[in-house]
Amino acid sequence: MGIVKISDDLHEEIRKSSQVMSRSINAQAEFWIKMGMLAELNPSLSFNELIRQQLLKENVSLAGLVNE
Repeated sequence: MGIVKISDDLHEEIRKSSQVMSRSINAQAEFWIKMGMLAELNPSLSFNELIRQQLLKENVSLAGLVNE
């Protein structure tokens, strides 16, 4: 595990978002980092498409939960 230095303002936004999303501050930062990396690697995909791709990768059943 390493230490990443971020601005106080960004840390505060991560803290607030982590409460809304029921994640730890570290988990929220990790989520944003992962999604940013995926967005850079897949610029033609929307956020929702990236999430769907990750859910399918983890074999989360989407049947009956989304409109196809």
